[in-house]
Amino acid sequence: MNTISKFGIMAGALLCGLSVTAAGQNVCPARPTFGGEVVNPPEVSSKNGVLTLNLAENSSLGPSQQVRYCYVYNNGSQNVEAPTLRVNPGDQLNINFTNNISVVQPKHPLKSRHAPNKPMMMGDPEEAKKTGDFCQGGMVDATTTNIHFHGLNIPPTCHQDEVINTVIPNGGSQFQYATQVPADDQFGMYWYHPHPHGFSTPQVFGGAAGAIIINGSNQYTQGLPERIIEIRNNADMITDEADGEFSVNFVPANYPRKPLPVINTIPGQKEFWRVLNASTNGFMTLQLYTDHALPLLVVSIDGIPLNPPQSMTTVTIPPAARAEFVIPELQANVHTQLQTNGFDSGSIGDPMKPWLLANVVVSAGNASKEPPRMPPAVTQTRVERFSGVAGKKPTAQRNLYFSEINVGSNGPGQFFITVQGQLPKVFDAMNPPAIVTKVGNIEDWTVSNQTAEPHAFHIHQIHFLVMAIDGVPLANPYMADTLTIPEWAGSGPYHSATVRMDFSDPKIAGSFVYHCHILDHEDGGMMATIQVNP
Repeated sequence: MNTISKFGIMAGALLCGLSVTAAGQNVCPARPTFGGEVVNPPEVSSKNGVLTLNLAENSSLGPSQQVRYCYVYNNGSQNVEAPTLRVNPGDQLNINFTNNISVVQPKHPLKSRHAPNKPMMMGDPEEAKKTGDFCQGGMVDATTTNIHFHGLNIPPTCHQDEVINTVIPNGGSQFQYATQVPADDQFGMYWYHPHPHGFSTPQVFGGAAGAIIINGSNQYTQGLPERIIEIRNNADMITDEADGEFSVNFVPANYPRKPLPVINTIPGQKEFWRVLNASTNGFMTLQLYTDHALPLLVVSIDGIPLNPPQSMTTVTIPPAARAEFVIPELQANVHTQLQTNGFDSGSIGDPMKPWLLANVVVSAGNASKEPPRMPPAVTQTRVERFSGVAGKKPTAQRNLYFSEINVGSNGPGQFFITVQGQLPKVFDAMNPPAIVTKVGNIEDWTVSNQTAEPHAFHIHQIHFLVMAIDGVPLANPYMADTLTIPEWAGSGPYHSATVRMDFSDPKIAGSFVYHCHILDHEDGGMMATIQVNP
């Protein structure tokens, strides 16, 4: 089964008779073509403690008649796509957001394993219509959206990071996001993307995603060239084989049919690479390869430093996760490539075969193409978020599991994440919360996978401490916000991970979600609500 057939979208169901064409300037900027240079995305940085920008989500048809979705920012001279938002701990982030999505009819209808996308009622649509308040909810359909600030530990309230009732229709009215980056959030890489339930897949698959960097450096990264790499689905592909499954900073990767993206470096220079897996479904097993896989010093996962950093030749990054690592000094005239080395996706998951992502060209002549360097290391004097969570005593223990019901070998199917003892339910915004807890609680969750394909567990608002895999305690527990739970082989115990949830911050009180970050699964119902009471 091609990846597009599982993780795309059924065009006829999506459109529901709403086919229109993208109008005027509300289209996506031109994207790089095959063989293009991988350069850092455009950036917008905070000044005097505030970052304010106008941002729009547009849609238009790409050259293969597939729908592209894009976050667009005007830098004063032109529209640019997917700007990196640079902030400092404690900064105020203000986004004047406009939904310019125009649903367009793909020439080549795509398919999905879950039931056809249908509009869903979120919150109170009648109140939203009467008051014009997008915080009240509405009908989620192919033209609605919102923004999730993935990994930022900010309140689950409207205008900040709330996706259950925040439904922003298209039509040009601005919606204000205003939130403060927590002063104790870690330096690192986070990201923003759409999260309209049932329709997240096509928007993220189409390219709507961008990085957030909380500024800072340490002894391992100071002074190094900083490279930001965003791996997305190739929004223009019809099939994996013919068009290439992924893109790197929007440069499509489809070797040997087309030239690979190019990363230009200089000899004898370490670099600091920040990699975001912004694909809807791809499990990356990244390697920097010559005639062997080179050692990569991984310093952070999902924005949180590893202590100590870990040397790895293969860095596994599930959908939505981030890895930040230092690459070794490279030699000129040595053939070097960035690749994903394939991933076991089980008996029903899409094949995740090895895939070349970029040629790394090492030449002294590339000095002028070197990205900006990291600032000097910062001496930490503050108590950082989640410090000491490993030593805290849990107030509750829970068991959760992923499961599926499929109708036929190609679906449609239903996808569930369930608390042990409850009945499996496809997500509905009107369902009561599956978990109720309160501020100050520390909980240990064991999440298992009862399906024949892997899943990527993610929770909003907080990170969690990964403590054990398949019941075996880790020698070096680490923080993450997205974690792979491997597939069940059909016999023997289910694979599982035990994670510690820290609900200490009173600012995260409210209702938010946890789900599989294979977005086709999330759209298909593999999501539930947790309510954190004050």
